[in-house]
Amino acid sequence: MTDTTSPPRDPGTDDPLVTFRGKTPYDDYVHASVLSSLQRPLTDDPHEMVFLVTTQVMELWFTLVVHEWQAARDALVKDDHERAMSALRRSISAHHALNDSLRPIARMTPAQFNGFRAAFGAASGFQSAKYRQLEFLLGDKSRSLMNPQRADPAAYAELEDLLNQPSLYDETLRYLQRRGLPVPEHVLDRDVTAAYEADPEVVEVWRQIYAGPQNDPLLDLGEALTDIAELVLRWRDDHLLATRRAMGAKVGSGGSSGVAWLEKRAARPVFPEIWTARGHV
Repeated sequence: MTDTTSPPRDPGTDDPLVTFRGKTPYDDYVHASVLSSLQRPLTDDPHEMVFLVTTQVMELWFTLVVHEWQAARDALVKDDHERAMSALRRSISAHHALNDSLRPIARMTPAQFNGFRAAFGAASGFQSAKYRQLEFLLGDKSRSLMNPQRADPAAYAELEDLLNQPSLYDETLRYLQRRGLPVPEHVLDRDVTAAYEADPEVVEVWRQIYAGPQNDPLLDLGEALTDIAELVLRWRDDHLLATRRAMGAKVGSGGSSGVAWLEKRAARPVFPEIWTARGHV
């Protein structure tokens, strides 16, 4: 039987009078006290706290996006279209939030950035293992980009697993082939540890989908992937602009070339045939 009695109230207020032994159930579940203890600035510059919180929030969004893309990929393996679409839609919402989370540091001036930049030494965003997982799920794979995690067995093992598994896009193409579309065998049998390269026969597959009935569930799948690709491209561009604004063409930390590295990465395609097919419809 459910207890429907009202909780006790603090005298003279409408506030619930509730106490717990130790941490609250909210903190036990969300670990808010842990999250708020992870910001450890190394300088007195006020912009360092902004940078730390923003970067940590972005890492959390990376984690959620990776989780949803893995869920979508696994659902496609099982031919569960609705579950895959639900995961993709959730990832789109999460990616919007990821892109928006860059705003607190997007307008940082060189002087503001220089106020704490020396404190993070060799640390650099390109060392993010979770963001590398995100790129691997897109099909943008490179064993050499796993090198920063080589001395971190757990992080390296997670990347190794994703390197050797088909990407979200690989499983999408396999799903389309099982639905009767002419995805070529050489694409289905490709080396999944290599970065995906566009194929003209896959362009034709997407052309058929986009030229077909507009209520086709496969068109919805294509549009969800297009939304994801657009969000990824916008994220890369916004990250590039924020970096250029804060440090210009200076050499990056941790061995990266800074803006030049980000420009190169921003130009890499995401689900390229879906875009090309639009010109043939």
